[in-house]
Amino acid sequence: METLLAWGKWGVLICGVAGLFICAGQMAIGRKNRSTFAADGATGIPWVLGGLSLAATAAPIVGVFFK
Repeated sequence: METLLAWGKWGVLICGVAGLFICAGQMAIGRKNRSTFAADGATGIPWVLGGLSLAATAAPIVGVFFK
C-alpha cells in the first residue's frame, strides 16, 4: 500500500508541475489581445496548488490508516 501511495503522490506531483506550466503558458500567450485566456491561466494556479496541497497531506494521512 505504501508503494501505491508513493507512486500516486509522485504522479500528482508531476501532473501539478505540468498544470503550473500550462497555466504559465496560458498567461504568456494571453498577454496580448487575449486577456480572458490569461485570466483563465491565472485562475487555474490556485486550483493546481490546492490539488498539490491536498495530495501532499492526504498521502501521509491515508498511510497512517494502512500501517
